[in-house]
Amino acid sequence: MAPCPPGSPVSAAPPTPSGGAGGRGAAGTVGSRPAGTPGLRCPADPGGGLVYFGRMVDKIRLHQAGQLPPDYVENLGGGFDERCVHFLRISYRHLVDRVKAAPDASDEELLDWALRVGRHPDEEEVEVWNEFMRKRGWKDEGSDTLVKRKATGGLAERDDIETFFQFIDADEGRI
Repeated sequence: MAPCPPGSPVSAAPPTPSGGAGGRGAAGTVGSRPAGTPGLRCPADPGGGLVYFGRMVDKIRLHQAGQLPPDYVENLGGGFDERCVHFLRISYRHLVDRVKAAPDASDEELLDWALRVGRHPDEEEVEVWNEFMRKRGWKDEGSDTLVKRKATGGLAERDDIETFFQFIDADEGRI
């Protein structure tokens, strides 16, 4: 399974709280929402070496800049954000504070900080995390939820969407 769809903005630099492009990008809709969110990477991008971590940092930065779409704001710190900080044994609030204190920090620097204050998973644990997250929703206990999310997102007919990461990419117009 490819980490991110071809042509997806896997390393697009999100805006810092002091500026950058705002709002949703491309015209039109994909599923139930407008297509594209500038500065928000695909979830499979291994920001700092851990899938989803870079996207979570993007969401924090976009929120701080007032550029995160409202439907994302209500779930900040929950869902995959919560799962990721739990894996790292840090609090979401502490990560938000760190991102705010170091607005120019790279994913690697932020992840290094998280590994110092939380837990430091070994190489095998990181591999298990990355593969679990990439495949979440595919023939597991999350499959029913994925089917419901596809239906409510207007993507029920998309048989190519078998994981939550694929759902996010489709919902945001990358696939």
